[in-house]
Amino acid sequence: MILALTGFMGCGKSSVGRLVASRLGCAFTDLDEAVEAAQGRSVARIFAEDGEPAFRTAELEALKDILSTSASGTTVLALGGGTLTTPEARQLVAERAKCIYLRATIDTLTQNLMLVGTESRPMLKGADGEASLRRRIEALMAGRSAIYEQAADVTIDIDGLSTSEIADRIITL
Repeated sequence: MILALTGFMGCGKSSVGRLVASRLGCAFTDLDEAVEAAQGRSVARIFAEDGEPAFRTAELEALKDILSTSASGTTVLALGGGTLTTPEARQLVAERAKCIYLRATIDTLTQNLMLVGTESRPMLKGADGEASLRRRIEALMAGRSAIYEQAADVTIDIDGLSTSEIADRIITL
């Protein structure tokens, strides 16, 4: 079984995914890292050099590869924040994975992204300062929240929860 974690940037897909995989003793894959390995360059560089459409194509190919080669047993997969905006990716996840949406408020996402920084996140480029970042998150979430909701088999509200508490909720599903 593949547990695919989705949600906006800063909701903890990668850190929670690594912890869940560790606790379950199973494989973990970060889709952005898989794209970077396949392309030989960072996500930020792909966006800068080739644009978002090229990145989404590379992301879809990496997703197809991961979903077709996952070993038996459980695999935890951290999707990119925009992966499910690609209809074919959304369909593949629906067919081959249990999709878990890590839902957070705009306040939580803003706080988390202010803490970790936005330099490596091309979709947040130009969002300098908290107010600007918040506006960018709101704009992107306006188009993504319904997609996350529709794609999710399970939704976990993460506000106020630690990484460990979120992982606990996933493990007990």
